[in-house]
Amino acid sequence: MKKTLISVITFVVVLVTFQFGSEIQDLIFPKPNFAELHDGKVILYATSWCGYCEKTRQFLNENSIPFYEYDIEKSSVGHDQYRAIGGRGVPVLLVNKSVIRGHNPDEILKYLE
Repeated sequence: MKKTLISVITFVVVLVTFQFGSEIQDLIFPKPNFAELHDGKVILYATSWCGYCEKTRQFLNENSIPFYEYDIEKSSVGHDQYRAIGGRGVPVLLVNKSVIRGHNPDEILKYLE
């Protein structure tokens, strides 16, 4: 009886963790709001050689959207922040506390409103 109860409890814990893992992780380890550190609403995590990073820079500049940029290969602070928000690949943007992955002008404008 005890083994069955332990097995059921273990199964439920594993199932809940699988279903709600990211929500649980965000609750226990909330992602910091790095935008509060900068005057602008947009932070761009990029590299100097990335073509999509350049397209994103151009889009932000053409639309007069103020942004702060970290080159994640040259800035340890930028790299740490990039990792803290789950950065994988570039560009990654933090727009009003929302993470946008890749060159995505529509998403940038959506989160600026």
